[in-house]
Amino acid sequence: MTGKLYVIGIGPGDPELMTLKAVRILKDTPCLFVPKGREEGSSLALSIVQKALSLDGKEIVEAYFPMMKTVSSSPDRVIRGQAACGVQSGEDQQDLDTKWKETTEAVLNRLDTGMDAAFITIGDPGIYSTFFYLYDRLLERKPDLVIEIVPGISSINAAAARAGLYLGLGNERIAILPANYLDSLEETLEKFDTVVLMKVSKVFNTVRDMLNRMNRAAQATYVVRAGMDDERVYRDIGQVNEEEANYFSLMIVRKR
Repeated sequence: MTGKLYVIGIGPGDPELMTLKAVRILKDTPCLFVPKGREEGSSLALSIVQKALSLDGKEIVEAYFPMMKTVSSSPDRVIRGQAACGVQSGEDQQDLDTKWKETTEAVLNRLDTGMDAAFITIGDPGIYSTFFYLYDRLLERKPDLVIEIVPGISSINAAAARAGLYLGLGNERIAILPANYLDSLEETLEKFDTVVLMKVSKVFNTVRDMLNRMNRAAQATYVVRAGMDDERVYRDIGQVNEEEANYFSLMIVRKR
């Protein structure tokens, strides 16, 4: 009998923001797959889980994913990579394909023994999650595979809560987009009541200049590492320096 795969959102960083369901499943699951952005680095997702429960006796399998723009294995679905800082070369894509294949094999090897496994991901699995790089590959290999997705609190929710902001009321329109896709950003800012800009660190100065040009800078709140110990909230983006351009950051622009 094939084991079941759980895909678990563990929230933005504060272990107390993990759901009761996430903690229960992680306690009961013997094998955890943990994503990393660097081969030599540690897993932030794993460090969050370790603060919430003991992992003694569990098998921990690290899954390294290079940070680059990419596409899914499905021809009709596009999935963007973690950093999205330019289209990767053929060599980069081959390297990433190799990492995906290795993780796919590792997951299926455990499940084929009848063992259940969990893939943990920061925030919510449905919002720019590493796991969906593997989703198509797993189902291509084993179409009857049982995968349960457990939602988590996203950095978007955490950042808005920590900043004391609401994202939308009544019929207001909300847009969420990666800030490094700048072509339609000004138009989006005009059309929506609230715009959440993800992955804003690499283009922070460009976005700030655009907001200043549109006389919208006062409507922007910049949140760094929401839900983590070193969380910071900036209500004046003019005070943000280059050292605050952190990968785990986002900007909320809300019409007032």
